[in-house]
Amino acid sequence: MADSAALAPPLWPTLSNEKVCYGAANFNISSFGILETYKTPSVIFGYALPLLEMQISLIFVLIVSSHMFLRFIGIPQFVSYMLAGFLLGPQLIDLVDFSSDRLSLDLDGNAALEGVAKFGMIMFTFLMGVKTNKRAAFQTGKRPIVIAVSSFVLTMVTGMAFRNFRIDKVDPLYMSLRLAPTERTVIVSIQAITLLPVVTHLIHELKIPNSELGRLAISISAFNDLLAFINLMCVSYIGTYRYVSPRTANRDAAAMIILVLVIIFIIRPAAQRIVNITPEGKSVRKLYLYGTIMTAVAASSYTTFFNQIHVLGAFMVGMAIPDGPPLGSALEAKFESLATNVFFPISIAVMTMKGDIIGVLYAFDDISFNIFLVGFTLVLKWTASFVPCLIFKLPTRESIIIAMIMNYKGFVDLCFIEGALNKWNLSHATYTFLMMYVLMNAGILPTIVKALYDPKRKYIGYVKRDVMHLKSNSDLKILTCLHRPDNISGMISLLQLLSSPLNNENKDKGVIAVTVLHLVKLAGRAFPILVPHDKRSKPRLLQNSYIQTMMLAFNEFQQENLGTTTVNSFTAFSIDNLMDQDICNLAFDHLTSMIITPSGRKWSPDGSYESDDVMIRRVNMSLLDRAPCSIGVLNSRGHRKLKINKRSKGTVKVGVIFIGGKDDWEAVSIAKWMRQNPSVRLTVIRFLSGQEPDKSKNWEYLVDNEVLNDLKSTYASAENFSYTEKIIKGGPAVTTAVRMAAEENDLMIVGRDHDEDSLDYSGLVDWMELPELGVIGDLLASKELETRVSVLVVKQQQQHE
Repeated sequence: MADSAALAPPLWPTLSNEKVCYGAANFNISSFGILETYKTPSVIFGYALPLLEMQISLIFVLIVSSHMFLRFIGIPQFVSYMLAGFLLGPQLIDLVDFSSDRLSLDLDGNAALEGVAKFGMIMFTFLMGVKTNKRAAFQTGKRPIVIAVSSFVLTMVTGMAFRNFRIDKVDPLYMSLRLAPTERTVIVSIQAITLLPVVTHLIHELKIPNSELGRLAISISAFNDLLAFINLMCVSYIGTYRYVSPRTANRDAAAMIILVLVIIFIIRPAAQRIVNITPEGKSVRKLYLYGTIMTAVAASSYTTFFNQIHVLGAFMVGMAIPDGPPLGSALEAKFESLATNVFFPISIAVMTMKGDIIGVLYAFDDISFNIFLVGFTLVLKWTASFVPCLIFKLPTRESIIIAMIMNYKGFVDLCFIEGALNKWNLSHATYTFLMMYVLMNAGILPTIVKALYDPKRKYIGYVKRDVMHLKSNSDLKILTCLHRPDNISGMISLLQLLSSPLNNENKDKGVIAVTVLHLVKLAGRAFPILVPHDKRSKPRLLQNSYIQTMMLAFNEFQQENLGTTTVNSFTAFSIDNLMDQDICNLAFDHLTSMIITPSGRKWSPDGSYESDDVMIRRVNMSLLDRAPCSIGVLNSRGHRKLKINKRSKGTVKVGVIFIGGKDDWEAVSIAKWMRQNPSVRLTVIRFLSGQEPDKSKNWEYLVDNEVLNDLKSTYASAENFSYTEKIIKGGPAVTTAVRMAAEENDLMIVGRDHDEDSLDYSGLVDWMELPELGVIGDLLASKELETRVSVLVVKQQQQHE
C-alpha cells in the first residue's frame, strides 16, 4: 500500500493498509478507478460506490444465470432472487475471491446495499397497496370472511397449543428457555397469516387476476391480512410491555393509532383531493407524485421508529391512495418498472444472503421441533382453508387451489422473518430454515396451482346457449363489447336491426336483453374490477366523457325501443391479454346467448382502411376458443344505411351466405331475428359445390336443408325476403360471388367455419389477413373490397364433452 501511495498523485487519498481502506467504505464514496493501485486493484472496493455497484452487479448476474434455467420448468423469478441471495451468502466464502465481509456480512461494506434494499421493499410494497382495489377486496359476501377466519384462527390457536411442547429439551447454548417460546410464536404467526400484497403478487404471476378463483383468493387474503394486522399489534404490544417496558408499549400503541387516524383523515382525503383537481385526461403533477412517495417513506420510517415492520407504513399509505387513474395509474407508470425490476430483486437477495445453510446442518437437532412445527401448521392451515371451501360448495379442484394459495409465502413474509431476527426473536439457524422454507414454498406451490387450474373449466357448456336453440318466446340475451369510442355506432346499428316494434306477428317474442361491456386497459390496479353503471356508481367514474357517451347512446337506444329492449352497462378494468376472461365471466353469469365484439379493424368515415388493433384481435381469438356461448365478430365500415331508428323509413339490405355447418345455422337464426324488423330486407344465398355430399357427414347436410326449409316456409310469401342458390367451383369463383353479394347488401352475416368438403377454397386460406373471421368473413372485411358493407361473422357455441 505504501508503494501504491507513492505512485498516486498528491490529491489521491493515502491509505495505510487494506483494513483501513475497507473500513473507509462508508466515508469514501467514489474511487479513482481500478488503476488506483496496480498491485491490488481490489482497493477500489474500499469505497462505498464501487462496492455497491459490484454487489448489485453480482446480484443480477446470479439472478439472470439461475433464472435462465429455472424458467424452462416454470419456476417464478422470485425463486431466482432468493437463490442469488443464498449464493452470495456465507456458504460461498471458499468459492469466490471476495471475502464475505465485503459482500455479505460486513456491516460497513453492506450499509449502502442494505439501504437500497430497504428503500426498494418500501417502494414495492407501497405500489402493491396502491394497485389493490379495496372495494372489490372487501365486498364479496361472507364466504371469504369465513374461510379467512377459519384459516387464521384455527392455525393460530392450534399452533400456539404446541408452543411449550418439550420446551425443557431446548439446549440453553442454542437459545435461552425464556426466548424459545417467542421463537415458536413467531413461526406459528408467520404460518397463520396470508398477506394481501403477497397473494396479489402471486395471482398476477399466475395470470388469473380476473378469474373468479383469483378474486376469491384476493378477498380471503384481504380479510386474513386484517386479522394479521390486529394480531401483530396485540403481540407487539404484549411483547414490548413484558420484555421492554409498559411505557414503551403504550407509546408504540398510541403511535400506531395516530398513524391510522392520520391516514384516514388526512392522507386519504388529500389523495382524493389530488384526484378531483386533476383535469380529466391530464397527468397528475409530478410534485404530487413525489410527495406521495415521500409520504410512504416517512410512514415507513415512522413505523420503524415505533418498533413495527418497516413496510407496514408504506402499505397502509398505499391502501389509502385511490386506485386507478389518474393518481394510481400515474404512480404505477412512473415507478412500477424501477421498483419491480431493480429494487425488488435487490431487496429479496439482500434478505436471503444473511442465511447460513451450513449453520442449519450443524444446528439441525436444535431446530428439529421448529421444522416439525412448520410442517404441522402447513397441513393444519391447508385443511382449515380446504374444508370451508367444500362447505361453500366450491369444486374440489378449486378448493385445493384456494388452500394452496392460502399457504403461499412471499416477500412480506421475508420482511417479518428478517424483523424477528433483528429483534433477537429468532435464532440464525431458524431464520435460515424459514428462508429455505419460503424458497421451496414459492417454487412448488405456484407450479402445483398452474397444473391444477384450467381457466376453461368454468365455461364448459353442458347447456346449449346460442340463438338457434332459443324458444320462440325466450329473451335474446346479448353481450356487446366496446374497446374504443368508434365501436359504439356500429354496435347500436346492429342492435337496431335485431330489435323490432311489437305487432301481431311477434307479440309473443321475448325482449332483447343487451349487456354493454366497456373494456379499459388496466392501469394502477392490482387486479381487475367490474363496475356496473347504475345509481350506485361512483361520481368520478361517470365523469369520464367516453363512458358518458356510451351510456347516453345506449340509453337513447333503449328509449327508442322501449318495451322490446333492456340495457345494462358495465366497465371492466382489465389487463389486455386477460380481457377475454372478463368477457366470458360476464357472459357466463348473465346466461348470455351471444357475445358481439368488434373485429379490431378500423375504418375511416369515408370507408377507407385505417389500422388493425392487434390487442382486440388477440382477445377475439381467445373468445372464439373459450366463449361460453355463441360469438359474433362485427366488422363495421360505418354504412349510413345501418343507422336506423324508429323514425327511419329506409330499408336495410341484410344478406346471409350459407355454405353449411353449425356456424351457418347460427347465422340464419340471427337473420330470422332481424327479419322481424320491418326495415330489414333479408336475402339468403346458398353456395353449392354441385357435388353429392359426403355420406359420413350426411346428418349435417340434412340439418342444413332443415334449417333452410324452415326459413323458406316461414317467409316464402314475404316481400322483404328472397332465397337463391349458386353453384360455386374454385377459389376465384368464391371470391367473385362474395364480392357480388357484398355490393348488393348493407350487412352480411356469415358463419366462421364451414365443412371443408362443401366448397373448394383453393388459395383463399393461404391469403387470409384476419384468420379469426374465417375465409368468407376475411373476404368481406378485406381492405381491397370497394364497398361499405359491414359483416357479422358468427361462431356457434362449442359443446364440450
